[in-house]
Amino acid sequence: MPIHPRDILLDDIVLTHSLFLPTEKFLQELHHFVWAGGMEGPEGLGRKQACLAMLLHFLDTYQGLLQEEEGAGHIIKDLYLLIMKDESLYQDLREDTLRLHQLVETVELKIPEENQPPSKQVKPLFRHFRRIDSCLQTRVAFRGSDEIFCRVYMPDHSYVTIRSRLSASVQDILGSVTEKLQYSEEPAGREESLILVAVASSGEKVLLQPTEDCVFTTLGINSHLFACTRDSYEALVPLPEEIQVSPGDTEIHRVEPEDIANHLTAFHWELFRCVHELEFVDYVFHGERGRRETANLELLLQRCSEVTHWVATEVLLCEAPGKRAQLLKKFIKIAAICKQNQDLLSFYAVVMGLDNAAVSRLRLTWEKLPGKFKNLFRKFENLTDPCRNHKSYREVISKMKPPVIPFVPLILKDLTFLHEGSKTLVDGLVNIEKLHSVAEKVRTIRKYRSRPLCLDMEASPHHLQTKAYVRQFQVIDNQNLLFELSYKLEANSQ
Repeated sequence: MPIHPRDILLDDIVLTHSLFLPTEKFLQELHHFVWAGGMEGPEGLGRKQACLAMLLHFLDTYQGLLQEEEGAGHIIKDLYLLIMKDESLYQDLREDTLRLHQLVETVELKIPEENQPPSKQVKPLFRHFRRIDSCLQTRVAFRGSDEIFCRVYMPDHSYVTIRSRLSASVQDILGSVTEKLQYSEEPAGREESLILVAVASSGEKVLLQPTEDCVFTTLGINSHLFACTRDSYEALVPLPEEIQVSPGDTEIHRVEPEDIANHLTAFHWELFRCVHELEFVDYVFHGERGRRETANLELLLQRCSEVTHWVATEVLLCEAPGKRAQLLKKFIKIAAICKQNQDLLSFYAVVMGLDNAAVSRLRLTWEKLPGKFKNLFRKFENLTDPCRNHKSYREVISKMKPPVIPFVPLILKDLTFLHEGSKTLVDGLVNIEKLHSVAEKVRTIRKYRSRPLCLDMEASPHHLQTKAYVRQFQVIDNQNLLFELSYKLEANSQ
């Protein structure tokens, strides 16, 4: 059944209004629209009906994100009361008004003047504060107001564990660290005041500015936060590698490729479902509209990188040539099953891991691979080839029916192209064509998730062990170290 153009226009506005009008201002304009020209007679009723349709769609779309909008709560409740006062709406729109009542009751609205709700359970942040029991639980969406535990390290690699809002600014994080270290007794403004630095496993350092916020989820896979004085900045070194390079089989050698692939798909579906569709817009367009938390999307992107490095890490830690070739074969099987599961995120990540220069240079290992698997991997490389704007990939995914886990970085690339290819405002007017194109791309995400994922995963004695392994990979993301391991395995390969 085709969608009515009016409904598409409504969806376009709700999905993209933040590019030219902040949410609070947008709701104020909607409130003004209802009052403008009076509320009596057919015209006033028409305005209320239009406002009702917009507000319903807005609440349906935003849901939990509204708890992050400081000023939205009061305006929505005012609009709700304004609409519900008109009994004439009940005659033809009783179902809509009932639905509005239910949505306003269920959607969390953040109203600063009211008593705050009881504090939520503190969440260990993905990767940066490991806990096995946490990784086995079904993933739920992170919000900026969520409280998390996180470790902040000192130059000597000791650390303090702080409790912080996910959206906390660098200044707030340093305040918590300072309190833990009892630096608060120091006179204000001393040169020894702390700075916050993100240090990658490669040794690369990024000094974070005091006003930056939402920094936790922007860290790299094995990056960590360090608090130090300016004098000790240059001496900062990364933590020792989390993986001990030692012989012996890891979990990957003991688990069937079907089990690993299915656990990958199940976990990535959870992560993908946690990403609100508006995070895609905010991630690309935040320069225009001011940053809103995009934690769930950033964690999904981080996970994609993690899987890629996991593949390279496992291959390069395998010292026996025969076992290493078997491992290549197993990863190609995993990629094939992920593709069959319509999990193109995992498929892409595994193929990119095998294409890592430190792995692809292992000529003697690849030569041991049976011809059937060499040919299959070539087909996979062709599918992930970016030539002609990822034509092969786009043809494959266009034939898939939901549920689908797409290669998310390509969606962001498409949105970036739309963003940079035309202006949002032209001569002071909103570029409707651009906003419609952005909304159409977001609607593809909605389509991919329109049906639930159903995987036939047999419960086995090793089920939880495999699940924990897949959800908390230990990886090396330092490319220099990966090359070192590669040259130790095959010094003369080209």
